[in-house]
Amino acid sequence: MTKVPLDDVLQQAAQRFGTPCFVYFTDTIERRIRELERAFGGRFALSYAVKSNPNPALLEWLKGRVPCLDVSSIGEMRLAQQAGWEPRRLSFTGPAKQERELREAIAGGIGELVLESLREARLADRLARSLGRNQKVLVRIAPDSVPKGFGDHMAGRPAAFGIDIEDVAAALPEIASMPNLRLAGFHIYSGTQCLRPDAIVENYRTFIGLFRSLCAKYAIAPEVLIFGSGLGIPYHDNDAPLDLFQVAHAIAPDLDELRALPHFSGTHLRLELGRYLVGEAGYFVTRVVSIKRSRGARFAICNGGMNNHLPASGNFGMVIRRNYSMHKVGAKAETALEKVDIAGPLCTSIDKLASGIELPRLEEGDLIAVHNSGAYGLTASPLLFISHAPAAELMFGDGTLRDISRFGSCWPSSSPVSAVPGGLEISAA
Repeated sequence: MTKVPLDDVLQQAAQRFGTPCFVYFTDTIERRIRELERAFGGRFALSYAVKSNPNPALLEWLKGRVPCLDVSSIGEMRLAQQAGWEPRRLSFTGPAKQERELREAIAGGIGELVLESLREARLADRLARSLGRNQKVLVRIAPDSVPKGFGDHMAGRPAAFGIDIEDVAAALPEIASMPNLRLAGFHIYSGTQCLRPDAIVENYRTFIGLFRSLCAKYAIAPEVLIFGSGLGIPYHDNDAPLDLFQVAHAIAPDLDELRALPHFSGTHLRLELGRYLVGEAGYFVTRVVSIKRSRGARFAICNGGMNNHLPASGNFGMVIRRNYSMHKVGAKAETALEKVDIAGPLCTSIDKLASGIELPRLEEGDLIAVHNSGAYGLTASPLLFISHAPAAELMFGDGTLRDISRFGSCWPSSSPVSAVPGGLEISAA
């Protein structure tokens, strides 16, 4: 099949389905899955973190391509099941699981319940007893340190996630003794969005050390150990992409040594990841509505912004705001660049997709594509703020672009073609 140029697909997406829109390229996700499998040589099974992009059509497409999903709410569990996933293939994390969520998950046959506190363990044990179930559980551990280089830390300091390693001695024996829970292993996810191979390897070695010491001390032969991947993607122009094979080459001997120990001979190692799997496969396309000059700055004001893509605005855990990589769709490579601020449609000064970014000159009607938008896009954004119509979501694979939007029926369409059903065949020029 002839490869279709990226901008041809993005222009067709905007023309047929309107803007703003997200476009997800499944070929990119397939390549990433193959890279992960090849790099780690089958040492890890992959688990997709649904929170990074819970689009039902994407979850359905992933079925059979990755073996497991991680859900963080009962809503995500329902989405997974509606997409055809068996509950036994799901793990359920999250620090504030409610009683009704736990009840539904246990009654529904969730594969693993990831316990984040002793309170949660006691509640799950009581619910499992009332349902006549013996629930498989993993205990989430919060290490006391995280290497430098991670974009966000969920351990090594006060955090809502997991049981602090300092408190494990008091909590673990009680959990292990609960008659309606079966302790099957451990889960650690202590840092995200890291582009430094040495830091990721150091983090994994911390995990391995904790897994070994806990299993030895409490005589546990774990069925499952989940490694929170922390693998980052290059959001910004000067970011160097992560060298995945360097990570895998360095950690492989440690993983093999772990599996060679008697307690771990039957253990399944799982790598939980979200943005690294789907982030680079997505583009957010927004159209310039107006050009304005203000006190020496040139603004391109667009019909989609923070309301559709909060992370690109710098308001999703970014300490120092940096522009996402983006490009003017259809621009010639030799076009001169000029600085421009890119704003969205909201009545707030923080609705800005770029500050002083250099792009080919923008005019009204031009399209801008924000890269690395396949994860933490639409559902991580303030969709209801000012009641603009939500962005369409589109998936491109095997030469076909199709509408997989979830929210289009909630608002009037911003474009008469945005709700066109069925697929769109895109052929190479």
